[in-house]
Amino acid sequence: MNIEALLDAMTPEVYDRLRQAVETGKWPDGTPLTAEQCESTMQAVMLYQSKVAHSNEHMTVNEQGEIVHKSKRDFQQSLKASNQEIARFKQDDL
Repeated sequence: MNIEALLDAMTPEVYDRLRQAVETGKWPDGTPLTAEQCESTMQAVMLYQSKVAHSNEHMTVNEQGEIVHKSKRDFQQSLKASNQEIARFKQDDL
């Protein structure tokens, strides 16, 4: 499958499931990812992030395939621009 076909076939829901699998090391049914599946899935997630998602997360992959780390100030400004807030808790709230 070529890259464009992969991106065309990947919906935001599929991307979320693949990202969660990479983060947890397990498929949604609880089956562990093999090393090969983890590598392929991570590549698909990074490709989607760089070409489609244009995420405002703290760390992402840009269109050139480079990892982008936002400073705390940049991250907070991007959240404010998108009308999102950072959850804040006091120690006693947890």
